[in-house]
Amino acid sequence: MENTPVLDGNTIVYCEGAFNTPNGKTAHGLVRHTRRYKVLSVVDSRYAGQDAGEVLDGAAKGIPVFASVEQAIKASRDAGAPASFLVVGLAPDGGRLPAPAREHIRIAIEHGLHVDSGLHDFLSDDLDISTLAQAKGVRIRDVRKTPPRSVLHSFTGNIEKVEALKIAVLGTDSAVGKRTTAWLIVKAFQKAGYKAEMIGTGQTAWMQGARYCLILDSLINDFVAGELEHATYQAWVEQQPDVIVIEGQGSLMNPAYPGGHEILAACRPDVVVLQHAPKRLEYDGFPGYALHPLPVQIEAIELLSGKPVVAITVNHEEMTPEEVPAACLEITRTTGLPASDVLLQGADSLMETLAGYLREKV
Repeated sequence: MENTPVLDGNTIVYCEGAFNTPNGKTAHGLVRHTRRYKVLSVVDSRYAGQDAGEVLDGAAKGIPVFASVEQAIKASRDAGAPASFLVVGLAPDGGRLPAPAREHIRIAIEHGLHVDSGLHDFLSDDLDISTLAQAKGVRIRDVRKTPPRSVLHSFTGNIEKVEALKIAVLGTDSAVGKRTTAWLIVKAFQKAGYKAEMIGTGQTAWMQGARYCLILDSLINDFVAGELEHATYQAWVEQQPDVIVIEGQGSLMNPAYPGGHEILAACRPDVVVLQHAPKRLEYDGFPGYALHPLPVQIEAIELLSGKPVVAITVNHEEMTPEEVPAACLEITRTTGLPASDVLLQGADSLMETLAGYLREKV
């Protein structure tokens, strides 16, 4: 997967004030993996001079962090690999563009960079920015812009023709690491010699180059199930994979982002992997809204889907590496399910669990 040719070009990822926080998850995804761009650098003045991979995961990726867009552009040109894109790597609550970011985007356009954004505030609808982009001959892509209704799909029942093992990676909260775990599962199956495809359901997965992707939270509700089914069915028809991994959105019980219901209903997964942050006590961005207990969330998923949650994957935020094994053991004691931190510990133990369901499917 990592050797796949880049789809678009060299990019700078803008993440001022949000890198290494839940509001920087788009930037995090691009630093960890993308087929769409070659990521040259990240912009966040708080970590200027450091390696983005070391900041995020403690492992160098050769992606420097700069204090400003101008510095990042100059560095790319000095290195003989000029950036052609600026990607907005912010993922704030509500998907709104922070006011200070507009000036950084203008600077990128002035320097001739195309701009990709996954926010709900559409840059192409901003008169000043779109006029400047047109004058400079650069393209703005608002990834979350809703497709025309004429190209959207309704649910048909074709999902029943999909013979691949379908694994949904859901979460107990939003911004909890579902997408990262989904990619790691895909890569683990590919490494084991199986053919695996990812169904991306958000703007970051699209930016990472997921071959089959929709932006769930921008779709008109009547077409959500149909688009989920269509992406999954097309992945099956065109690629004939052994495994299809479906990225979750939000969580069943998050008060603001109650995602997952449509995925369970339309994609009809065979099994569910549930991502959980043991140290998180309240729903992301909503103090006072206590996170529902893990066993309750498992029960809700299984009741809605009629399919089992087969493993818990741990997000180690606010935890030291030394704390993770004990947290996993406690989850297993409480739920009876295997638990592991695939980002920190690798996916081998999770693969032992999932491969058994693949054999059953065959």
